[in-house]
Amino acid sequence: MSDISALHRVELDTLYRVSRILSQSLDFRQTLVEVLRALDESAGLKRGMISVVDPDDGDLVVNAVHGLDVAAYRPVRYQAGEGVLGLVMEHHRSVALARAGDERRFLNRLGIYDRDLPFIAVPIGVGGTLQGVLAVQPGEADDGQLRERTRFVEMLANLIGQSLRLSLEVELDRKTLADERDTLRRTVRNQFGFDNIVGHSAAMRRVFDQIRMVAKWNTTVLIRGETGTGKELIANAIHYNSPRARGAYVRLNCASLPENLLESELFGHEKGAFTGAVGSRKGRFEQADGGTLFLDEIGEISPAFQAKLLRVLQEGEMERVGGNRSFKVDVRVIAATHRDLETSVDEGSFREDLYYRLNVMPILLPPLRERPEDIPEIARFLAGKIGETQNRKLTLSEAAIRRLSSYPWPGNVREMENCMERAAVMSESGAIDTDLIQIDRPRESPAYNEAARANLDDPDLGERERVVAALEQAGWVQAKAARLLGMTPRQIAYRIQTLNIEVRQI
Repeated sequence: MSDISALHRVELDTLYRVSRILSQSLDFRQTLVEVLRALDESAGLKRGMISVVDPDDGDLVVNAVHGLDVAAYRPVRYQAGEGVLGLVMEHHRSVALARAGDERRFLNRLGIYDRDLPFIAVPIGVGGTLQGVLAVQPGEADDGQLRERTRFVEMLANLIGQSLRLSLEVELDRKTLADERDTLRRTVRNQFGFDNIVGHSAAMRRVFDQIRMVAKWNTTVLIRGETGTGKELIANAIHYNSPRARGAYVRLNCASLPENLLESELFGHEKGAFTGAVGSRKGRFEQADGGTLFLDEIGEISPAFQAKLLRVLQEGEMERVGGNRSFKVDVRVIAATHRDLETSVDEGSFREDLYYRLNVMPILLPPLRERPEDIPEIARFLAGKIGETQNRKLTLSEAAIRRLSSYPWPGNVREMENCMERAAVMSESGAIDTDLIQIDRPRESPAYNEAARANLDDPDLGERERVVAALEQAGWVQAKAARLLGMTPRQIAYRIQTLNIEVRQI
C-alpha cells in the first residue's frame, strides 16, 4: 500500500472518530479536548490547539490545548494580524509551514511547539463567519505531504465549525432563558416581597422583624392567624427573601383535597397505585426539593395523615403511594392555619408531636380589628392595586377611609379588598366616597360578634393588652388568667410566647 493510501486510511478513521465525538455532547470545551486527543492518537497531529473568537472584543482566545489545562493559565489572546494565528484570522485562509521556526511571525506564546517541525493553522468558519482557528503540528519533519495534511485539517475544522455553530445556538438559548428566568425571579420577588405586606402598627412591625430573622434559616415556620389576614403573603415573603429563593416554591391548600387525594398530591404515586394511576408522578414534596413547600390550612388534616406527614418532617424522606422505596427530600416547610391548634391538641384531633414539629418558629398575624391604625394605609394600597387591574387611578376620600376604619372587619383584609373592589366597580370617575363603601354587617356571625364585643368592652385594647390585663387580674397565675379569657393553659402559654409578654414573678 502506498504512503498516500495509508495516509487516506488514517484520515478516514480519524474523521469517523472525530464525528462521533462531536455528536455525543453539547459540552463544547470538553468535546474540543476529546477531538484534539483523537487527532494526536489517530492521526499523529500533536499539540492540537483551538482558539475561538471572543464576541465582545473580536480577539482570538485560546480555548483548548491537547495535554494542557488552559483554564489554569491567563487567557492567551491574538489580535487580527498578530502571529500566525492572527494572520489566519485576518485573511480567513490556512497557513501551512514546512518548518515553524522559518516564519518570523510564529510567536509560540504557550511555548509548546517544536520550531523544527511543520505547523498547520486553518480557519474555523460558521456560516461564512470566522469563529476560530484550529492549529496542529505533525509529529515528524515534512515528508512532502504537508498540502494533503492541510486539506485534511481543513475538513476537520469544517466539522468543528458545525459543532461550534450548534454550541453557540444552544449557549445563546441558555443565556436567553437564564435572562428571562432572572427577570421573572426579580418580578416575582418584587411581587411577593415585603412591599406587599402593609402595616406600620407595633404588631405588624413585630411580624416583619420575625420574617426577616426566620427567612435567613431553614427553620420550619407556622403562620397563625384568622382567615383573610394574609398568611400566604407572609409565606411568600419568607421564601423569596431566603437563600432558597432560587429553588422551587410549591403550595398546597390541605383543606382543598380529600385525604386519599391529599396523600397522592403530597407524596406522589407509582404507576398502578390506584385506579387511574396510569403512570408514576412526583408529589409536592419532591417538586419542592431544594426549595420551600407551603402547606396552608394544616389544621384540617386527619390524625392518620398527620402521622405520615410527621415522618417526612422528622426523617426528611418519604415514599410514593404504591411505592416501596424511600426518597430523600431537602424541603423547607412553611405551614399555616386559622385553627386553634392548642385546643385541637387538647381535644386529641391534632397530634402533639406534629404540633411541636411545626411550631418551631410561630408567627402570629393580628386580625385587622387589633390594628385599626393600619386600615388607612391598607385601604390606599388596595385602591392602587385594584386601580392597576382596571387601568385607571382610584382615589379614596377621607370620609370613605373613616367609614372603613369604623368597621371591625371580621373577614380581615380579604373582606376589605372585596368591599373596595365593589366600590371601584361602582365608581365611574374612579373617586370612591362614603356612599360607595357598602359594608354588609353579618351580626349573626360569631367572628363579627367577637369583634364587636372586644370593641365594646375596651376599644383601645389589642390582644396583647387583654392577655396582660388578665394576667395582672389573676396575679400572674397563667391557669387563672386562661380561665378569665376562656382559654386553656396551653393556649395562654402560646399567646405569652408569641406576643413577647414578660412574665412577672409575684
